Amino acid sequence: MPGDHASAELLAAMSSLLLSVRDAPLRFETDGVEHVRSIQSGIVDQLSDYILPRLVQLDAPLLAVVGGSTGAGKSTLVNSLVRERVTESGVLRPTTRSPVLVHHPDDAEWFRPDRILPDLPRTTEAGNQTYGLRLASTTNIPKGLAILDAPDVDSIDKGNRDLATQLLAAADLWLFVTSAARYADQVPWDHLRHAAERSTSVAVVLDRTSDEALMEVRGHLARMMTSRGLSDSPLFTVPECSLDADGLLPVEAVSSMIGWLQELAADPDARQMVVHRTLDGAVRQLVLRTHDVADAMDAQIEIAQTLDGAVEGPYRSVLEDVSARTADGTLLRGEILATWREFVGTGELLSSVEEKVSRIRDRFVGGMTGKRTRSTELVEATESALRSLLTERAEATAEQVSRSWGTTDSGRAVLDAHPGLTRAAPDFRVRAERIVHDWRQGVDELVRAQGADKRMSGTFLALGAQGVAAALMVVMLARDADPTTTDSTVAAGRKLLDAVFGAETVDELLDSVHTDLELRSAALFESEQLRFLTAVESPDSLKTHQAAVRESARRAEYARHADFLNGETTS
Repeated sequence: MPGDHASAELLAAMSSLLLSVRDAPLRFETDGVEHVRSIQSGIVDQLSDYILPRLVQLDAPLLAVVGGSTGAGKSTLVNSLVRERVTESGVLRPTTRSPVLVHHPDDAEWFRPDRILPDLPRTTEAGNQTYGLRLASTTNIPKGLAILDAPDVDSIDKGNRDLATQLLAAADLWLFVTSAARYADQVPWDHLRHAAERSTSVAVVLDRTSDEALMEVRGHLARMMTSRGLSDSPLFTVPECSLDADGLLPVEAVSSMIGWLQELAADPDARQMVVHRTLDGAVRQLVLRTHDVADAMDAQIEIAQTLDGAVEGPYRSVLEDVSARTADGTLLRGEILATWREFVGTGELLSSVEEKVSRIRDRFVGGMTGKRTRSTELVEATESALRSLLTERAEATAEQVSRSWGTTDSGRAVLDAHPGLTRAAPDFRVRAERIVHDWRQGVDELVRAQGADKRMSGTFLALGAQGVAAALMVVMLARDADPTTTDSTVAAGRKLLDAVFGAETVDELLDSVHTDLELRSAALFESEQLRFLTAVESPDSLKTHQAAVRESARRAEYARHADFLNGETTS
């Protein structure tokens, strides 16, 4: 039999099971996911409320939870078993907010918050004004036993039903109360079926039954219990009778039940047998249900892969598009082209490169006087075009991805939770302006660094670095364009740069500045992509969670066999 606490291996396995199941993401709306979420919540609750606290304190008092149908007389039965009015029945009963746990005064320490149901605050106040588990002590209950009066399992109030399920899952022993009028109802039998599946120790009480119907109803109920795997469970009957002045049943009506509970409380081995059976069944059932959670994650992974794919493709394409549009001449129109033409001159091009250099140099000199020059206007026009390109593509890509996500229930749920994803980030334009400005400064620095070469004309570069940088940006924008369709002034700009730096160096400079722009744009769009990717769990993360759930279930089953089935517990 188990001793006063379980082995370290079993405790570690149960703790790992709790963490892995609790952290398993089931956020996508898949078929049947609500049922699996309910399983997940039930596993976490039973581990937190019962299994782990009980494994730590196997010799704690036996907790018998009294549950059952509406109107079955549970509160009256609890009061009658204790022979004291400790809980209220009827419409004034406070079980919605304060279920009542009755214990011997010497056992009070066992029911401190971390013993069982740690999430329920403790209170000693009667009534329905204070939420929590109401603790009531009395010497009329034997040491080693506690009785918890739970809400109705078929209550019209969902909070009541959920609390009843939670309390029953925290029980060492179920004292399930029904009546002649309600014993065949479906909801109570659903709970009893679950109890049988996980080998929970159960006693059934047939309450409020007339003498005429007692034999027939008891016989039918016993057959129902046998057919549902509860043939070994005690069946008590309480005849319909009048209550005394304190609202208690006559002692002879409940004497057999009182005697059974007192014997159980007085026999440590018998108590441990009940605890052993309930714990072993609970762990075995939780392991099976944990596999259900892990299996359900297959659908979660599939959806995550679909949503991820809907993000990665468009954002990969937008980078390719930006790379192409900043080199194929697409941007060389409108303001940029007009400013460029004014920059290089719209008249007949000078016949020699030397004359062109001289002519443009004269234009650069104006910049040294503090006046606004065409080179400045050209730089500003280029930056504006790049900002517009990046912003327009960010908006279009966000719209494309959100439209794709919106075709699935799971994707729509994510978009509803993150409505900002349908557009680019609010600060995207500002960040685009920053990266374009930083890129342009990088071009300036590159030109100045290249101009520092002693083979170059220091005077020319000192006076014309900004203009040369502007020309380099414009020529870059048409680097891969069809020469037959490109404005002739762009070709003249390339000849100018060749004359200043040499053709091979110009090729290197064009590659360098374009690559720099690509890298900066990639970082910008990566942050946009992450807005989508961080809104959902990644497929790899889900697979890791799934593997952890399955491994924790395997460890829990192994530890269960080592402790319960082989009797290897620590005393």
